Amino acid sequence: MFAEQSLLGLSAQEIVQRGIAHVPEGRRLFAGMTVRENLLMGSYMRNDGRAVINKDLDFVLTTFPRLAERLNQDASTLSGGEQQMCAIGRGIMANPLLLMIDELSLGLSPKLVGELSKALLEINRSGLSILLVEQDVATALRLAATGFVLDTGRIVLAGKTAELAVNPDVRQAYLGIAAA
Repeated sequence: MFAEQSLLGLSAQEIVQRGIAHVPEGRRLFAGMTVRENLLMGSYMRNDGRAVINKDLDFVLTTFPRLAERLNQDASTLSGGEQQMCAIGRGIMANPLLLMIDELSLGLSPKLVGELSKALLEINRSGLSILLVEQDVATALRLAATGFVLDTGRIVLAGKTAELAVNPDVRQAYLGIAAA
């Protein structure tokens, strides 16, 4: 369910039309296409006009200034962190109500994860809801307001991240901090 409507059986196109964009694990940018072209692919289903799309593109490029420097570069030649920025930007370009991000930190340095985390907080403050699936529990707890702990695909714990961060089971099993 999303916005009180079932998504069961819907095509990917219909899900995007309902307001959900997905940033896949591993980024999956279009090789042979520039950063600009990859970003604009996110807006391919929009019909709200070039001016509004350009405003969103400006937001992405302001949020991720490195992408502005590399607009005409083949996106597949970007660093891993820059590719993740491009993938997130492409998701934003769909103008979603919900941006789902799968494994933000995968293969990235702690410094880049920090930069991306700051950007996600800014994106969320702009009014975009974000669903983050992340194995780096410390990062997830810093970014999210509410968390769900999964074990073999089932929710075993849920709550405010401030509460989860001090939960002895979470600290021991997911953060490697022994109970006192």
